Amino acid sequence: MRYIAAYLLLQTGGNASPKAADIKKVLSAGGVDVDEERLTKFLSEVEGKSIDELVAAGSSKLSSVPSGGGAAVASSGGAAAGGGGAAPEAAKEEEKKEEAKEESDDDMGFGLFD
Repeated sequence: MRYIAAYLLLQTGGNASPKAADIKKVLSAGGVDVDEERLTKFLSEVEGKSIDELVAAGSSKLSSVPSGGGAAVASSGGAAAGGGGAAPEAAKEEEKKEEAKEESDDDMGFGLFD
């Protein structure tokens, strides 16, 4: 990630084709160690490609990665089902607490993806 960040920083700053020395300079300014082998491999991977091409390729790869979200629902459902008679009361109390927490988040006036 450090090499990608330095490469993008340099390109954003106007260096259309950052070289190894440029990336080393940025990283050393931040106190980050440079692994020559990884830097060379990274530069060989991005050589001749535009940032737009790289972002598009990365986005297509990420589209196949599962992003979760169902695990929390499954775990709360399993806890309520296995408890017996006292479990429904506990589940109701937990639901009330969760609802109150969600409502307090709404009062902040902004969302994560706004």
